[in-house]
Amino acid sequence: MVDAVVLAGSLNDGPLKECSPARYEALIRIGSRVMVEYVVEALLKARHVKRVLVVGPVEELSQLLSYENVQVTRAVGGIMENIEAGLKQLPVAKRVLLVTSDIPMLTARSVDNFIELCGDMSGDLYYPIIPQQVVESRFASTRRTYVTLKDGIYTGGNLFLFNPSVFQQCVQKGKEIIAKRKSPLGLCRLMGLSFLVKYLLHLLTTKDVQNKASELLGIRGEVIISHFPEVGVDVDKPGDLEIATRYIATIDKELFLV
Repeated sequence: MVDAVVLAGSLNDGPLKECSPARYEALIRIGSRVMVEYVVEALLKARHVKRVLVVGPVEELSQLLSYENVQVTRAVGGIMENIEAGLKQLPVAKRVLLVTSDIPMLTARSVDNFIELCGDMSGDLYYPIIPQQVVESRFASTRRTYVTLKDGIYTGGNLFLFNPSVFQQCVQKGKEIIAKRKSPLGLCRLMGLSFLVKYLLHLLTTKDVQNKASELLGIRGEVIISHFPEVGVDVDKPGDLEIATRYIATIDKELFLV
């Protein structure tokens, strides 16, 4: 089993600000609960997750997430700084599942599937990608950033399994990758001219991406192909929030009828 760190410290100062007065994106209400609650619930129900640490606004989250296996610690800055704050609370963890708080449609089944696909977890970083047709078969109206590779068209996921001992050596490159995460071309430029040319010609494979990312970070990384679209459908703009609201309302109705 692994510990999970949920990043819930992003201020609601982007496109979603027009939809909700919540100070933090994780606290935007969807149906009967706020966004981060759905994520934490999925993690708590997952068979392969031992405990959950949430990094964000302590006062608000402590009231909402009063579960036995949930701990809350204060957000201290950007994404990499908040990851580090979370890891300080898990000093003996060998592998940590990192999850963003903006995937409210996440399920325990999709979490367990991802962890199981990571096998013996001997690698340093495992990152899920989801085929376009899988995403659009469930969430047809969602608009995601896709990358066209030789062996398929994929979008990235929003959870990672990684080795905490390699975190410090990945901080600088990690910040650069995060800054360009919505731009496939920007990421390719970061990885070099030949990589960019191959991407433009659709000659790159998932293995090529895996190997180049490992080389760039100086670690052993592995790309995991997930067939659970909820892993990659995040909520970062009004249209996404509408999709999540409709989907969760349907699920809640089905549970009520049962």
